[in-house]
This record gives sequence, C-alpha cells and structure tokens, in this order.
Amino acid sequence: MPVLEVTNLKKSYVAPDGERTPILDLPQFSIDAGRQVALRGASGSGKTTFLNLVAGVLRADEGRVVLAGLDLTVLSEAERDRMRARNVGYVFQTFNLLQGYTALENVLLGMMFGKGLDRAAAEALLERVGLHDRMHYRPRQLSVGQQQRVAVARALANDPGLVLADEPTGNLDVHHANAALDLMCEACAENGAALLLVSHDTAILERFDDVRELAELNRVGAETA
Repeated sequence: MPVLEVTNLKKSYVAPDGERTPILDLPQFSIDAGRQVALRGASGSGKTTFLNLVAGVLRADEGRVVLAGLDLTVLSEAERDRMRARNVGYVFQTFNLLQGYTALENVLLGMMFGKGLDRAAAEALLERVGLHDRMHYRPRQLSVGQQQRVAVARALANDPGLVLADEPTGNLDVHHANAALDLMCEACAENGAALLLVSHDTAILERFDDVRELAELNRVGAETA
C-alpha cells in the first residue's frame, strides 16, 4: 500500500508585486510503504518545495497529498504539524540541529511533538548511529559526519512511516556521504519506513534501484525552488 500519494499537485509563489510564478505541477507521484526512492532534481527544479509540500510544511494551491491515509491539503497548519511529527522524519541538508542542545536533547526534542519523550529510545537511536559516546556533546563539538548522524537519529525518533532527505550528503565528503547514506537506508529498512531522497549527485543516485526524474514529472519548468 502507498504511504504517500500525490495527485494533481500545484504550487506557485506570489511576488510582492502580485506576479504569480508556478513552481510545481505534478499529475501523480506515489511511494509504497518501505520503498526507497531517489528523486533527481537540479538546483531550482522545485525539489525542496516538493518535499515541504509532502511534509506539510507548505500547503498546496491545488491537488492532494495523502500521507498515511490523510489528505494534508485539507488540514490546518496545526493539524499538518501534528501529522508531520507523527508520520514524517525529515533530514535536512544543513541538519537544522539546535546548537544550544546536546545530541541527546536534539533527539528528545524531536520526540516532543510526536510519540512523547522516551529517553531510553533516544539513547538507543544514538547508540545505533554510533554516537553512544557523544550523546552529551553539542553540535559544535561534533564533526560534520557526526552531526549528520544526529539528524538521522532525530528523523527516526518517532518511528515515521516516511523519511524525507533533502540533499542530505551535500555538505559531506565522499566517505561521510556514503556512510550517511548507508545509515539512512539501513535504518529505514530496519524500521520499515519509506525513504524519499532528493539529490542531483549522480554517485548518490546510482545507489538507488528506483530513481525518478523531477523534470519528467513536473509540468512546470521552474527556475526557482
């Protein structure tokens, strides 16, 4: 069964002068539960906008985004926030870790709006990503690769059905990029979560059996993501 179904999805941005710029026009997109999919998209192709629509961060102008059986496009912002906390893990390119908090606290904060605080589970996640001895380090005390691992642990904190990854290896060297990708794929497989990763990196995309082209799916030739 699909964990995500997108139908006739449209999104435009409105400039201060009122001019409307279409960004996305996707007739159809879906991911089955447990499936790992890579979406190729050049800079400015609308891939980040697409992920934000799927996550409920943005609201579509038209169409449907059905996640875990619920249509996000008819939910209020607060309802979308709750849905995202319970059902979506998001790994950002820049990690988006809170600098004043430890690795453990960052994962615990990710749980607050989902299944609730579970310190033992948070510690287990950090042990699983190889940070058992770095739980009480703040992001600035961690290497880039270690920060990525915290971001992955936080994304998995609420046992989401779908994990989104926006150019998650863009700030990493080849070694750390491969390690981070291994971690995400393995963790999603173990948790039964679907993975949707967007990238323009051919080396990363080649590791996926299911690679889709955003340019072929999107009927808008967007110049601005």
